[in-house]
Amino acid sequence: MAATSLTTIITGGGLGLGVILGYVANKTNFCTMGAISDVVNMNHWGRIRAWLLAIAVAMIGTNALAYFGYIDLSKTLYTGNNFPWLAYLVGGLTFGIGMTLASGCGNKTLVRIGGGNLKSVVVLVFMGFAAMTTLKGILGAFRVNFLQAPAVTIQFDHGQTIPALLSGMGGLTPQAMQLAVTAALALLILIFVFKDHEFRKSLDNNLSGLIIGLVVIGGWYLTGHVGYAENPDTMEMTFIGTNSHLAESMSFVAPSAYTLEYLAYWTDASNIITFGIATLFGVFIGSLLHALVSKSFRWEYFSSPQDMLYHMTGAILMGFGGVTAMGCTLGQGVSGVSTLSLGSFLTLISIFAGAAITMKIQYAIMMRDV
Repeated sequence: MAATSLTTIITGGGLGLGVILGYVANKTNFCTMGAISDVVNMNHWGRIRAWLLAIAVAMIGTNALAYFGYIDLSKTLYTGNNFPWLAYLVGGLTFGIGMTLASGCGNKTLVRIGGGNLKSVVVLVFMGFAAMTTLKGILGAFRVNFLQAPAVTIQFDHGQTIPALLSGMGGLTPQAMQLAVTAALALLILIFVFKDHEFRKSLDNNLSGLIIGLVVIGGWYLTGHVGYAENPDTMEMTFIGTNSHLAESMSFVAPSAYTLEYLAYWTDASNIITFGIATLFGVFIGSLLHALVSKSFRWEYFSSPQDMLYHMTGAILMGFGGVTAMGCTLGQGVSGVSTLSLGSFLTLISIFAGAAITMKIQYAIMMRDV
């Protein structure tokens, strides 16, 4: 198949997956920041359980694809030999702070735009610009020279996934270890998720966790299997239709930068729509469709200059943090964790910590001003 035709399939599939994700996220109010806020401020774990269900579903499906040879998890952004722990830590904390100030992560920003939130349009632009400067600009120099420097980067011989790090223990083969780790982690998550009676009765939480987990699996299959083909220019096997030239799934920070770049260089013939860009537009379209169908679409805007400043600051922190940590709440938190990458787990914990600390500070300030 010609590379251009395959790219069309990959981007078309990415658009479709994005539409499903956006529609379901809007319908079920799937939001990582909101889930963390529920726990921190109200001790309510319903949406966190939905989010964990998405991780468990994605983890099972992704590793099943790898076990049966449909995808190679060593060829992803998350599973390489380099483990820049400081970048994961700082990037995750920064992203968690940013998404709290900006009222949601990258995915929620797109969902809000689809629902008519003009504040989120500003967030998306500032996040995309900050991501661009962190990928290729002045913030990128700081990221590479300090946060990803050799002095703060651990080198693993066989990749940074948990099965790779445990390889050889108990006499298990790498494939058996992968299944064992996947089964153990997924089972623990599912027990925690479904032990709650209220969660078992919540259709929206169950639906969001299941569908979003399946969407992530679909992304891995599409880019990692369908899109793995021979490059007609180099005659080497590569991943067609992705910005990283690796297998990808759902993630929204770096794609926001690539989207701005695509729009800015529209007439450049070498500039193409990729899987990440397509999913970004898909989430917006899916959310808009639900807002129109449910008649919940309404225009929202900043309530004050301070409100705008908080959102702009949060967007910049998300753009920097998401690129530095190599993923956002969905990028590292679901797509990355589904590969069993140690860096993804560290990033996820850091994002949660950054968000929770910021929420506590915001609450203390609010109580002081009452």
